[in-house]
Amino acid sequence: MTDNTIYNNPLITRYASKEMQRAFSDEKRFKLWRKLWIALAESEMELGLNITPEQVAELKRYADDINYDLAEQYEKEVRHDVMAHVKAYGAQAKNAMPIIHLGATSCFVNCNAEVIMIDDALGIVLKKLVNVMDKLKKFALKYKELPALGFTHLQPAQLTTVGKRATLWLQDLEMDYQNLKHLKSCVKLRGVKGTTGTQASFLELFDGDEEKVKLLEKKVVEKMGYEKVYGVTGQTYPRKFDYNALCVLSQIAQSAYKFSNDIRLLQNMKEIEEPFEKNQIGSSAMAYKRNPMRCERIGSLARYVVSLPLNSAITASTQWFERTLDDSANRRIVNAQAFLSVDAILNIYMNVAENLVVYDKVIAKHIKAELPFMATENIMMECVKAGGNRQELHERIRVLSMEAGKNVKMEGGDNNLIELIAKDEMFKPVWDKMDEILDAKKFIGRAPSQTEEFIKNEIDPILFENAALLGEKGDVRL
Repeated sequence: MTDNTIYNNPLITRYASKEMQRAFSDEKRFKLWRKLWIALAESEMELGLNITPEQVAELKRYADDINYDLAEQYEKEVRHDVMAHVKAYGAQAKNAMPIIHLGATSCFVNCNAEVIMIDDALGIVLKKLVNVMDKLKKFALKYKELPALGFTHLQPAQLTTVGKRATLWLQDLEMDYQNLKHLKSCVKLRGVKGTTGTQASFLELFDGDEEKVKLLEKKVVEKMGYEKVYGVTGQTYPRKFDYNALCVLSQIAQSAYKFSNDIRLLQNMKEIEEPFEKNQIGSSAMAYKRNPMRCERIGSLARYVVSLPLNSAITASTQWFERTLDDSANRRIVNAQAFLSVDAILNIYMNVAENLVVYDKVIAKHIKAELPFMATENIMMECVKAGGNRQELHERIRVLSMEAGKNVKMEGGDNNLIELIAKDEMFKPVWDKMDEILDAKKFIGRAPSQTEEFIKNEIDPILFENAALLGEKGDVRL
């Protein structure tokens, strides 16, 4: 039950999925801490320290049984979250209490756990990203041949197709996917480094045996399911990793923002609309309205995410020597909220991309209003082929175009250029060819084949690689 007397983070109550919420939960964090303590103790035992199998077994027995109330009580006393949980764990695993956290510093559990949490969250983002791509792919192929006005400077331009425009959104996401995959391939744990990164405490435990210290780190990292580890650290993993992660999230947000703005503009033109449910209300005052609220929400959340890498950059650049703690409170907020926001964005993006409504007759109407101007060169060339004078034809088209433009802009009428041409004897050679000349599909160039080729060559391999992740539905929570 929500406590309505206090502030509740809307990312939790309204937007982000439970899956992403769990990825940054205390439950996950503290279970990872205990898994790390078990991996450390077991590895130290395997390398000859005075730790018994019974002690390790006892730690494993309570791995998932976290006594939160006792940990909270201890933290009020000691004002240290890691030591509070060490004590709470030890209260359960009494025989193992003396060897919990042996040789380690707080960042052994904090940093390693945080890297794993971010890595797992990146996996959730990747899954949802490829599902958006799959839905846009289907849309692009469905409408690959449907002509539509292109726009440059937000002014009508040469025709494209509805599907070809969707490939532009897809291409942005493809770039994001590649950046995300690269980041995941570079994930490293902090490892077992000690208080200032020198591993001095572990060297002491193993009586100066550097090979055992190195092997200890290798064993712990492998037990946590990883291979790579930072070669050197201070007390923490490099905070530039957070910056790199947030840059990838920002790029995804940028792509979604661009898509959402395009749909909002198209919805204003009544060419394409985001889904609108049977009982959905567009406006509390204007009952007739169908506002693009989902795309507006994408934009709203994306604007927040795009701003966050700067915060991470400042945190990374202001760490003193081996570490300071002024990163902690900031990162607790920024990292999790960046992922929660992108999760919400992709959920909405999936929903919109899968349920876009295309009004082909409106699109055709808009083409009809602008195509006469675009077709004038084709008309002129056909007349030249029939023996006409190019310069005279050019001047006549200019005059007629001005007249038609005046009818549209000054009189509020339709574009009547074709009607004017059809009455002008200079253009008589093309009168019976006008329908053929004005066929919109003659003005879309290679848009259909570009769409097919791009999807086949660049998108399909990604979707094939991630086939097991497909089938997600976008959940618009509130």
